[in-house]
Amino acid sequence: MTGPSGEDALTRFSVNQMTVKQLTLPELTEACVRLGVPAVGLWRESVRAYGVEAAARLVQDAGLTVTTLCRGGFLTATEPALRAQALADNRAAIDEAATLRTDTLVMVSGGLPEDSRDLRAARERIADALAELAPYAAERGVRLAIEPLHPMFAADRCVVSTLDQALELAERFPADQVGVVVDTYHVWWDDRAPAAVARAAGRIFSFQLADWTTPLPAGVLNGRGQLGDGAIDLRAWRERADAAGYTGPAEVELFNDGLWARDGVEVLAEVIDRYVRHVR
Repeated sequence: MTGPSGEDALTRFSVNQMTVKQLTLPELTEACVRLGVPAVGLWRESVRAYGVEAAARLVQDAGLTVTTLCRGGFLTATEPALRAQALADNRAAIDEAATLRTDTLVMVSGGLPEDSRDLRAARERIADALAELAPYAAERGVRLAIEPLHPMFAADRCVVSTLDQALELAERFPADQVGVVVDTYHVWWDDRAPAAVARAAGRIFSFQLADWTTPLPAGVLNGRGQLGDGAIDLRAWRERADAAGYTGPAEVELFNDGLWARDGVEVLAEVIDRYVRHVR
């Protein structure tokens, strides 16, 4: 599949494993090879279930690049034992990313600790944790990518809700160690986000795509729309990232019960078509 210039339209395309989570890792790998997909974003749970070393061999033998590993993070705990446990788990995630030969570990920061309403303090605990983790990751060739999530997730999943907040954390560290994820689903609503994308030049470690469709399902987490079905100008966001100097993959990450109920290879083919029509 080529564009008007003859360039392969899928050169920068990556599919996140959760988009077609109904496929096993071998099935996903086979489908990517068959459909010309060059890269995948992987999730720790499935990689661990398959075996980290075995997963690394599988994707490498298929010629696939691993664009990201999801996820590290959840660094807001106040109780010392829980905090130590979270740091140990993140070091393990960094090691797994290195084994998979991906340079990007996505960090979902974590929600408010129990009985706390202090968002600022929670973000400071994230910064403290990053100060411990960033050098460890750098030694292993892995970058930490802070992903801001839509504010509806601030209480239980991620106290970092905007690109500006993510950058305020990332900019405390070297630009080759800590950066951000620009995920259209989570940032499209913020009228300050376009300027934040420009500000993030040199720190955009991952660019992810999903559309915003309404009404949202009861399980809001699984409400990411198929590309082109919703309110987001996806191509405009890709162009903003490009203008900030980002030349990396565009990774489609869809959490969607309707898509998961369908044949996974059929869904992947549809995602490719939507990417070419609405993003490329």
